[in-house]
Amino acid sequence: MERLASTSDPTHKNIGVIGLGIIGRAMAAHLRRKGFSVYVWNRSPRPVPNFVGSPAELASLCDYIQIFVSDDEALLQTVEQLSADLAPRHIVLAHSTVAPDSMRAAAEIVEGRGARFVEASFTGSKAAAEKGELVYYVGGTDAALREARPILEASSKEIIKIGAVGQASAIKIATNMITAASVQAAAEALALVQALGVPLEKFLEAMRANASHSTTLAMKLPKMLERDFDPHFSVKHMQKDMQIASQIALSHYLDLGVTAAARDQLLEQMQWGYAEDDYSSVARKYLQEPAAAFYQPPTDEQDGEASSGPAITDSAESETERVEPQNAGGADSQQPLFSFGTAAGGGANETTQLRRGFLKQLLSRFSSGQE
Repeated sequence: MERLASTSDPTHKNIGVIGLGIIGRAMAAHLRRKGFSVYVWNRSPRPVPNFVGSPAELASLCDYIQIFVSDDEALLQTVEQLSADLAPRHIVLAHSTVAPDSMRAAAEIVEGRGARFVEASFTGSKAAAEKGELVYYVGGTDAALREARPILEASSKEIIKIGAVGQASAIKIATNMITAASVQAAAEALALVQALGVPLEKFLEAMRANASHSTTLAMKLPKMLERDFDPHFSVKHMQKDMQIASQIALSHYLDLGVTAAARDQLLEQMQWGYAEDDYSSVARKYLQEPAAAFYQPPTDEQDGEASSGPAITDSAESETERVEPQNAGGADSQQPLFSFGTAAGGGANETTQLRRGFLKQLLSRFSSGQE
């Protein structure tokens, strides 16, 4: 992967930001601090500076348009809304994590109007966006990347050229597969350590000296122990990314068992109402009190992270509006290992049925050779 060299002072043309999720908001604020004139638009109006009335108005004011929306459908809808008002002077930078085919389709719409298109997937969450320290994986023509580079440099610590449009999205999905699997494995490791009565703090201490330690674990493990699931990258968006990976795997006859397992555990958190929490909340399932004999859905009394506060509609991964989880993979592919009923009240009979269902699923997996 080629790293783009640094350039001289950035141009200070107007920048438009579409999508005011965690990253979009942080990006707009950071660019203003850097001296850029920034105009913003979001599907839900926000009381923020320079909020315009439509994508068309944004296009009339800005040469550079950065798109931070949540998924494939939102990205394609956004570029369709923009398309009638695009001209050769415009450069559209798409930062969404989507399937490569969707990114290529967005590029075709933009370039069909004579504008330039840059795929700019990124890694880095809320804090990195606020500090202007994202890492971009970029795709596009050399001319488009050259002109867009000053805008990307204003909010990044590194820009890595991947190749043609669509290839950066493939890299982004692949890296998120590692991230999701790493956090899921850490949650399970914490469960094992807790079950054996070893202080969880000792696990953190041991991991810091372990070859498998990573920046992700350094950030997430302490939060997991504290049950602090304030969103930096939400469950719903990580689950969406794992679903994209699973769909790509299906179309290429790949067996991505670890990715499918991570996807299902994230889906389970969504089913319990934690879609807006940080994806590290998969640990919630495992870090119960030692006396707990079976996983029970957290209540407001049991867990202060329950959804009693104001909803945060976006993840730190570029997303803006609340979008329902994708279900293109079919019902079977979306079912987690544990599937609980939604009836209120509970009781001994209900708990017994849940346990029997759980054991039945485990025995089924053993008999089919899945374990």
